[in-house]
Amino acid sequence: MEDNPFKGHPLLLSVPHAAQLLGISRAAAYRLVNSGELPVRRLGGRVYVVTARLRDIGS
Repeated sequence: MEDNPFKGHPLLLSVPHAAQLLGISRAAAYRLVNSGELPVRRLGGRVYVVTARLRDIGS
């Protein structure tokens, strides 16, 4: 059975929380957001990382 570090997390994560799960700095996560490398959704002026798509990046 595959160990999934994203299991049990909400569908959308804050950028700092996603950075922590990926083991990168908050600044690096925001750079990835700005370059389009992190899958995000923008809601109400805030940016959230799509948890389900992090599995591909974190592997």
